[in-house]
Amino acid sequence: MGLPYPGGPALSRLAEKGDPAAYALPRPMMHSPDLDFSFSGLKTAVLTTLRKIEQAGPLSEQDRANLAASAQQAIVDVLGYKVIKAMKQTRLKRLVVAGGVGANSQLRSYLRSEMAKQGGQVFFPPLALCTDNGAMIAHAAAERVKAGLVDISSSAYTFSVRPRWDLSEV
Repeated sequence: MGLPYPGGPALSRLAEKGDPAAYALPRPMMHSPDLDFSFSGLKTAVLTTLRKIEQAGPLSEQDRANLAASAQQAIVDVLGYKVIKAMKQTRLKRLVVAGGVGANSQLRSYLRSEMAKQGGQVFFPPLALCTDNGAMIAHAAAERVKAGLVDISSSAYTFSVRPRWDLSEV
């Protein structure tokens, strides 16, 4: 679709001008019994749809906006459903949304509405802080150090790369 990096904010801006019902896109893993989700199938469906549009003629700005809106709707449907499902399973009533996804106005609206229906609350950082999770992870680590939960001896200067790291282990 020719979106710049990072794609999320660009997709969101483009989606504002489109029709989320314009293209029927899948909602991968939406009804799986677990809380897992993956958007690789959705990305493939978007690419396939994009190619079909381009085969029919030049891709218009409205085509791009409609595809962006349809993709965003599918993402919000799946992510929102899984988050609310997790909240119900854990019986938690407070949700904090962090990272870049927290900037998406459609997701914010969905989660506010659904959490209110559950008698819960949802919290979002200011939009300026809804970026890469690096700052949030660093803050969580700093809080653990301040609380004395982390040894900051000389061994703190050695590290290993762990792309999937539970915050309780930081």
